[in-house]
Amino acid sequence: MSIDIRTTLALNHGGPMPLFGLGTFRSPEGAPTRTAIRAALEAGYRHIDTAAAYGNEAAVGAAIRESGVPRDDIFVTTKLAQSDHGHDEALRAFDRSLERLGLEHVDLYLIHWPGGGDRRGSWRALERLHEEGRARAIGVSNYMVGHLREVLDEGRVVPAVNQFELHPFDYGSRADLVRFCREHDIAVEGYSPLTKTHRLDHPVIRDVADAHGKTGAQVLLRWAVQHRFITIPKSTNPDRIRENADIFDFELEDAAMERIDALDDDYITSWDPRTVD
Repeated sequence: MSIDIRTTLALNHGGPMPLFGLGTFRSPEGAPTRTAIRAALEAGYRHIDTAAAYGNEAAVGAAIRESGVPRDDIFVTTKLAQSDHGHDEALRAFDRSLERLGLEHVDLYLIHWPGGGDRRGSWRALERLHEEGRARAIGVSNYMVGHLREVLDEGRVVPAVNQFELHPFDYGSRADLVRFCREHDIAVEGYSPLTKTHRLDHPVIRDVADAHGKTGAQVLLRWAVQHRFITIPKSTNPDRIRENADIFDFELEDAAMERIDALDDDYITSWDPRTVD
């Protein structure tokens, strides 16, 4: 399977979207985030994921401008905060995000969380932003099957992407969600692909890593891209950013993929959207 750091997925609208990117969850505003993004872009990353709730959109935008990489070569995602649900509120929140980023458009705008307000009104706002071309693609994050059915039944635009926690240790429990997304041409994007480092030393991961001369983190990331899951490992360490990207010179054989696929124990590292009606 030929994959490299510039491999993209064709979205149902917008796109193409790089399969591999840099996450910035809890990356602090200011120099650490700017340094991380510059290091990522120098290493070949062309996909940066941020959110209003992360508080670092200004640093993300500044780093993109400072990088010298043409804007159209970088896929930028940001997200609507839970506190900004609602049609008019979402439109205003998007304007604030664009202002902080210093950009004229984003490549993908996501509803960050299904709970906490009028998510139906938020989706109508995202559809308007897409029609205006200021959000070239729109999607959702942390949506389960029921939440997605609501959008498909009531909306005019099928989400381009659903971003949710995804790694081998919750892969089985997310199987129905992954299947539903793919049946409806919604790209699957996984956050926390490294389990926040909690499972890097799992015996199976370590055994596969040793067999390929790689780290546990690299095996988890390679597993994700071989499943064609968009993956966005987070780091502010330039060395780790480069290490995370060093996954395109090996391939996990079918037997290794099957061993890793079987690791699910419904392990969730953060919030669980299955509790949201």
